Amino acid sequence: MTIKKRMTLLFIVDSLIVLFSIYLGYFILHPDTNILTSKTVLMSAITIQVAHHILAWYYGLYRKAWSYASIGELKSIFKAVTLTILVVAIVQSIVVQHVYVRALFLTWMLHILLIGGSRMSWRITRDTILRRTGKGATRTMIVGAGAAGTMVARQLLGNHESTMKPVLFVDDDETKSGLEIFGIKVFGGMKNIPDLVKDNDIEKIVIAIPSLDKQEMASLTEICLETGVRTQTIPRIEDLMTGKVSVNDMQDVRIEDLLGRDEVQLDLKAIADKLTNKTILVTGAGGSIGSEICRQVSEFRPKRLILLGHGESSIYSIDMELRQKVARDIEILPIIADIKDRNRIFDIVSAEKPDVIYHAAAHKHVPLMEANPMEAVKNNIFGTKNVAEAADMFGVPYFVLVSTDKAVNPPNVMGATKRFAEMIVQNLAKESTTKFAAVRFGNVLGSRGSVVPLFKEQIAKGGPVTVTDPEMTRYFMTIPEASRLVIQAGTLAAGGEVFVLDMGEPVRIVDLAKNLIKLSGYDVDEIGIRYSGIRPGEKLFEELLNEDEIQSEDVFPKIHIGKAAPISETEMEYVIERLPEMSSVEVKETLVGLANRKVIEGQKKVTAI
Repeated sequence: MTIKKRMTLLFIVDSLIVLFSIYLGYFILHPDTNILTSKTVLMSAITIQVAHHILAWYYGLYRKAWSYASIGELKSIFKAVTLTILVVAIVQSIVVQHVYVRALFLTWMLHILLIGGSRMSWRITRDTILRRTGKGATRTMIVGAGAAGTMVARQLLGNHESTMKPVLFVDDDETKSGLEIFGIKVFGGMKNIPDLVKDNDIEKIVIAIPSLDKQEMASLTEICLETGVRTQTIPRIEDLMTGKVSVNDMQDVRIEDLLGRDEVQLDLKAIADKLTNKTILVTGAGGSIGSEICRQVSEFRPKRLILLGHGESSIYSIDMELRQKVARDIEILPIIADIKDRNRIFDIVSAEKPDVIYHAAAHKHVPLMEANPMEAVKNNIFGTKNVAEAADMFGVPYFVLVSTDKAVNPPNVMGATKRFAEMIVQNLAKESTTKFAAVRFGNVLGSRGSVVPLFKEQIAKGGPVTVTDPEMTRYFMTIPEASRLVIQAGTLAAGGEVFVLDMGEPVRIVDLAKNLIKLSGYDVDEIGIRYSGIRPGEKLFEELLNEDEIQSEDVFPKIHIGKAAPISETEMEYVIERLPEMSSVEVKETLVGLANRKVIEGQKKVTAI
């Protein structure tokens, strides 16, 4: 029904109700009066008709969606009807110098009952039809019987296109246990979720408690996943309330939700002072971390954002993405360049004069770099040296190196080259006007080369999921969180620091695999897990700092300063001069030994012990 037809229908229905109410009221109280010919009754009827329609329009009684009526709509009816009767009383007192109080009171009661009843009948009829047609829909448990859970249930019941049927609520609030909301019973105790799922043939779980912190959410999610039932979370409550999204836009629980990590709160003013209206250069801008740094930086409205990368396709993608979002406010400059090309890098830094450089370009894959050590050296060492020395020569105020936890006690080439890159930055910081800093963090979920995309691909193919070792652990962080903390650490740089991000507790890779299998809607035994053995260069566990590097106090929430000592400039120059002439075996022995501080004979010779 169109809105025009609906408003016309409501206008006609209201007109009949108003006339019926006033004539019935007078008939009950004054049965001896001929109400059809009474001038007082006729005048009152005309007045109530006019007043009602004016006030009904004013309070939106013809525009409201009555199939979703609630207390707010009933309040509008009460106001409109009460004011209508008051208008009639005023007219009677002026025209006939008498107010028929009892007749008007009875009319008021009939008026409210009939108008309210006609409106609520839409809601009752609709809910009845939806409950009847909801048979066969997915039986759904709503975790949380608060405002958010109630809103979810209401929208599910009120949406005839919904494929979910709310069957029960679960809430830890004992005062709600046993109550019914929209005819749906509330059960107590989150620990009872597995039993309730079995007893009620639940096919889907919706978590609707936006007030939970990350750790509480992680614990609750693990309970839900143990049931083997698909688990989803609601969109942000403000988006639901404003109508930006509906409950049908629920999202599956993500592996990030199981990390139990609270959102980092940034010092927005400090970041804005460094980035707003400035020229920012990001190397490796097409990569997972580099592209996210670009997205985060763009939020602070720099004057120019330079996207530097070697891969044409990836730079094109982030360039197009940013142009669609912020191109009106920010000058976006994509540059295809190889950080190993020293002259090209120096020309770019000289011409563009960036205020901040985020150096995210690097080779990061451990086994690949074990097989190709010279490529790791050229990219991670000489590439970093080129960009950092260009920043030093042309007076770039800030330079931030994106490093890794694999730079700590590395048994592999990749980690050793990243530690050497940290040393390059630390040595340059000693006498440079540029504020150099490095930021270490662990694995990022969803990045290229991360285990998560690999596990998802293996699950999609029916398994098994391959895990190197049952005891292997890693630190994990989301890409946005890592990028935000890199940007925040850059504001804290005074020169030569190695910032270490708080990665929380390490996660067993086999547990990560099991959770991904459950999140995908499968049983672990159904997909299977196969242990493939540790690959070349891998460690069972990673560290963020050596024992003598640990500094307990953080300089910002989730950011610590490591006391990582650089080597002497002479030693560094000696190694850099020798590297191009070394064999692959010598490269690995030298760099791994150096990164693990096994340095002998001072400035003359550096080798592994």
